[in-house]
Amino acid sequence: MAKIIKEECHTFNEYLFIPGYTSPECIPSNVDLSTPLCKFKKGEKGLRLNIPMVSAIMQSVSDDKLAIALAKEGGMSFIYGSQSIEDEAAMVARVKNYKAGFVVSASNLTPDDTLKEVVELKEKNGFSTIAITSDGKCNGKLLGIVTGRDYRVSRTPLSTPVKEFMTPLERLITAPLGVTLKEANDIIWERKLNSLPIVDDEGNLRYFVFRKDYSEHKDNPREILDDKKRYMVGAGINTRDYEKRVPALVEAGADVLCIDSSEGYTCWQKNAIEFIRRKYGDSVKVGAGNVVDGDGFRFLAEAGADFVKIGIGGGSICITRETKGIGRGQATAVIEVAKARDEYYEKTGVYIPICSDGGIVYDHHITLALAMGADFVMLGRYFARFDESPTQKLLVNGAFVKEYWGEGSNRARNWQRYDLGGSGGLAFEEGVDSYVTYAGSLHDNVEKTLYKVKSTMCNIGVTDIPALQREATLTLVSPTSIVEGGYHDVMIKGNNRK
Repeated sequence: MAKIIKEECHTFNEYLFIPGYTSPECIPSNVDLSTPLCKFKKGEKGLRLNIPMVSAIMQSVSDDKLAIALAKEGGMSFIYGSQSIEDEAAMVARVKNYKAGFVVSASNLTPDDTLKEVVELKEKNGFSTIAITSDGKCNGKLLGIVTGRDYRVSRTPLSTPVKEFMTPLERLITAPLGVTLKEANDIIWERKLNSLPIVDDEGNLRYFVFRKDYSEHKDNPREILDDKKRYMVGAGINTRDYEKRVPALVEAGADVLCIDSSEGYTCWQKNAIEFIRRKYGDSVKVGAGNVVDGDGFRFLAEAGADFVKIGIGGGSICITRETKGIGRGQATAVIEVAKARDEYYEKTGVYIPICSDGGIVYDHHITLALAMGADFVMLGRYFARFDESPTQKLLVNGAFVKEYWGEGSNRARNWQRYDLGGSGGLAFEEGVDSYVTYAGSLHDNVEKTLYKVKSTMCNIGVTDIPALQREATLTLVSPTSIVEGGYHDVMIKGNNRK
């Protein structure tokens, strides 16, 4: 007969924190939520997140717009992989080009192009600053620039050549190649510029430095940047076309890859990781999963994963447990995998971060997942509710909602996520198509969520995640206790419960 684990598995909602001593230092403004993202050796410091939140590899969640918004807050998005290689790489590139200290020009024309091309280029990529070069390329000889102040579509014929309304080189303030970012920003502020072209000795355009980048950094102190001051972004891959997809995503600038799969304890995930290690060594970071026990973690750790995702069937739109009978309560899964992670660290000196993926219903579940050993959490439904997610805001039955569907649904048709080595195709659904209640901007909601996490940590008496994992005390609660924990025996006045 099958091996039977007699202990019940549990969800986050079955646990509560026992308060600890709150010292004068335990205030939310002192709490540090930075956390490791990728593996590192004892004594070293690996790639880190500034907040313990990443967005799920889902069509209805993680595109370039949400990736930019989340990077500003200090987290990371994993661009969904259930699209063409070219489209996914383009999304990654747009995130990497959105913000940088020195930006390679993404919009370029020649003096002989027309206002029609200017309008079309602006509509295509959203950038209002267009470099005018001798050959229309990003590193051509700079002849001028065009911004929204140089023309008015209602007054200027679309056939007008760019050279008639551009700001010519002789009227531009430029800086030489080799100028530091601080020097460039000083010039921008002293001369009241919106952008500063950086040119080499031959007069070729090399970069732009933008005023908005400096301003956004001041407005977003937690933003997560690479060593070139660009926003960091992750990207999903599958176990089918990785030999073509991975090189394209690396070329586009993806900082971290993650295998998108409902179940990670497979030979196909090992094959994908081994391909990346053969081709790139340790320079390309890749997460793997999902697993729900120590055996699964150890398998992926030995295969070379940089982080491991935990969770099968716990997502709000996932029906894997219903259709296949596979999975585990998310709290129990995190606790067991965290134990295996710690044992692996003691044995090898290599720390492999773990990500809790799924099962988050309330904000305090994030704090519980971290206390149980997760280094960060992956969220789908949470981010799908916001303005920045890819879906449209709809009015349904008098309430604003956004569409949200599982990668295993017929709508997504992401059969690669459920790869079992067959010929392909989605034999049956493992996800549903649904709505989530619209919640506004990502920034406002993440701020509120993080404040709740920090407040709970202060009640426990800690000010960082490692201390939370060392010091927190958890208690299992009965079904009656769960009922008691919400409002009861009262009538709520309208819709005033936030």
